[in-house]
Amino acid sequence: APPIAKPTVPLSPAPGTSLPRPAIPATPPRPASPTTVVSPPSVPPTTPASPRIVAPPPVSNAPSAPAPLNASATPASPGGQVVRPAPPNAPPARPQTPGPRMIVPQTGPRPVYKAPPPAPPRPGQPIANRPMPGRPAPGRPVPGQPIFQRPRPMGGGGAPGTRPPLRPGERRPMHPTRQGASGPRPIGVGPGLPPPGTTRPGSRPGGPSRRPGQRYVPRGVKEGPMKGFVPPPRLSLSNEPLPITRSITIAEGISVKDLAEKLEIRAKDLIARLLAKGVFATINQTLDAELASEMARFFGAETSIISFEEQAAKEVAETSAGEQGSAPEGGPRPPVVTIMGHVDHGKTTLLDSIRSTNVAEGEAGGITQHIGAYKVSMLDKDSPAYGREIVFLDTPGHEAFTRMRSRGAKATDIVVLVVAADDGVMPQTIEAIDHAHAAEVPIIVAVNKIDKPGALPDRVKKQLADRGLMPEDWGGKTVFVDVSAKQKTNLNLLLEMICLVADLQELKANPDRPATGVVLEAKLDRGRGPVATVLVQNGTLSTSDNFVVGNVYGKVRAMFDDRGHQMEKAPPSTPVEILGMEGLPQSGDQFLVVADRDRARGISDYREQKFREATLAKSSRVSLEGLAEQMKTAGIKELNIILKADVHGSIEVLSDLLGKMSNDKVRLKVLRAGVGAITESDVLLASASNAIIIGFNVRPERKAQELAEQEEVDIRLHSIIYELQDEIKRAMTGLLEPTIKETYQGRAEVLDTFRIPKVGTIAGCRVSDGLIKRDSEVRLLRDNVVIFKGKVGSLRRFKDDASQVTNGMECGISIANYGDIKVGDVIEAFVTERVAAEVMA
Repeated sequence: APPIAKPTVPLSPAPGTSLPRPAIPATPPRPASPTTVVSPPSVPPTTPASPRIVAPPPVSNAPSAPAPLNASATPASPGGQVVRPAPPNAPPARPQTPGPRMIVPQTGPRPVYKAPPPAPPRPGQPIANRPMPGRPAPGRPVPGQPIFQRPRPMGGGGAPGTRPPLRPGERRPMHPTRQGASGPRPIGVGPGLPPPGTTRPGSRPGGPSRRPGQRYVPRGVKEGPMKGFVPPPRLSLSNEPLPITRSITIAEGISVKDLAEKLEIRAKDLIARLLAKGVFATINQTLDAELASEMARFFGAETSIISFEEQAAKEVAETSAGEQGSAPEGGPRPPVVTIMGHVDHGKTTLLDSIRSTNVAEGEAGGITQHIGAYKVSMLDKDSPAYGREIVFLDTPGHEAFTRMRSRGAKATDIVVLVVAADDGVMPQTIEAIDHAHAAEVPIIVAVNKIDKPGALPDRVKKQLADRGLMPEDWGGKTVFVDVSAKQKTNLNLLLEMICLVADLQELKANPDRPATGVVLEAKLDRGRGPVATVLVQNGTLSTSDNFVVGNVYGKVRAMFDDRGHQMEKAPPSTPVEILGMEGLPQSGDQFLVVADRDRARGISDYREQKFREATLAKSSRVSLEGLAEQMKTAGIKELNIILKADVHGSIEVLSDLLGKMSNDKVRLKVLRAGVGAITESDVLLASASNAIIIGFNVRPERKAQELAEQEEVDIRLHSIIYELQDEIKRAMTGLLEPTIKETYQGRAEVLDTFRIPKVGTIAGCRVSDGLIKRDSEVRLLRDNVVIFKGKVGSLRRFKDDASQVTNGMECGISIANYGDIKVGDVIEAFVTERVAAEVMA
């Protein structure tokens, strides 16, 4: 048997000694026998790496005596544990492996910062930089306290973060990284700074390091806005308005951005003020004139409001003045001449002779019902006005076309007043003179029809002289020309006089600016859509120009002259027919070319919104006077009309005419007035409202005609205005109920009464006035009070029936279905008849 090895660790230490550290075997031991444990030879201990291992107790260097081997003692295991011997019959023990390592957490007091000993003061060192015993430097850890409990600035009185007070003559030390008056701070004397002689990577000498991508700005260089830029003042949301210090001009529907630029404030300040007022607006949103004026007054500016057209003209004038030093007047332009006068005095015939065309035959009834615009050139080489161009506007002469004449007078430079030599001055002649005086336009009188036998030109001169138009040959200033349209007499003289008066006015226009003008007529063409006749007054109109006219905007798709030829450009004083409008404008609206389509749409939307608001406000306004008027007109008959015409000007004229025809018995109500053919929707509306449809120079569509026959809707078509007027009068008369006309016949006094069975009361009377017939109606009067009204039951003279009884005769009268007749009553006889009502227009 192998020898039993002695244990290397005694079971009990000797007095005054300690147990040695047990050796850790490299491999687990194998037991030699079931009953004995053999200890391996002593090898150097191998300790695995661990974060922290508790230090073993100190081992004494004194030799220890080996303890005797006790049979009953339990041998120690190689790991220092006691191993008891296994029983004899026990199975062999499994080899033991070392258990998991245990990391012991750090315990004990927290690490404390120990400040280095203060350096002795240097000669000449400032008091603020001298180290003082017992007081830490500002921003440094306090000795004896943990590092994270540093004093914080802005502490309250007595709080740990309170900065220590300064001594007399002492200055507050600067930040460790800043450079003081005494030079740069030494490196490495504060926490977090590198040791002396080293620099941070990426840092510049004498300063802190920069972040990646940070731009280096030398000291003394201040970044800011560019030179000469003055930022707008920052305004608060105070409710106190600023004092009025200036005046600005704004256009209707100005945007928030434009208003902010005029007020010289930031747009967000204006939006914030609008938001405080409860108005949610964006920078491109338009403001109405009232709100814009209120905002301008709040920011210290008084406002004057102008229209878009005036604003555009002002911008053009400012731009031209800035480019050329003064606003250019432009070159000469052709004069615009309006021909006015009474109906059938030969206005259109005179213009036909000048144009060498035949327009009068095409007019319905031989009268003009639209404004015709034409451009004429002087072709007579012997005339001093050879090559000159004149624009003529032919206005209607009927009394209903007052608005057209007024619009023509406002768009013209010269008025040619045509007066027939045989008729003289008529009502529409006087009205045309008033329109010309109101527009401050010079008048040239053309005395027409001098070839007729009864022509009296001198009488016309005297009549017009009484109206303030004194002829030149009588010492006045008005030009008179005797002409004959049919014989073409003195037409060149008339054109020369027009050019002479135009030269005295010095008419000029700038063709290089955006075009402006006025709408003469507007109509809805079935194949081309909305079409407008526009007179270009200034600037040059080109195709693809964006424009706004009234509440409508659009883009010029095509242009045509008065003879139907397509044009690319229209210079000043040129009448053109344009296509490309999004809607139908009204006659007389101002035409204005704008920069882009968005601005045109914004102007149009703003005007349409204001128009709707005004319409709703007018329709929803209810007052006591309005209620009284409604109660007064409750019993008035109404004639509902749906009006369709070929051009917008005719709609205006017919609406005014129908408004004048209404009276206290019948009121004409126009349910719908539009331009274009009569459609199915018009027929359906007429059927639902019991209205009649009136078409002026238009016809119904095929489906609309069939639907009108099914619904039994009355459609009246006319092309002459006075025939339409007579038709409306007959329709108004048909609505009125006939009036009851009473005719007095006579009276009789009751002298006595008789009662006859099965007949009733008979009154014995004497006729005192007139006569009484058997079929007369009677009224019984007692003390001049009507007691009963009825008819004569029977009339007898003595015992015979009589057809009538005359004055002074006696008779017996019974009243049908009435018997309370007394002596002294009066019986009046009368007859009634139904008379058709008359309409007073």
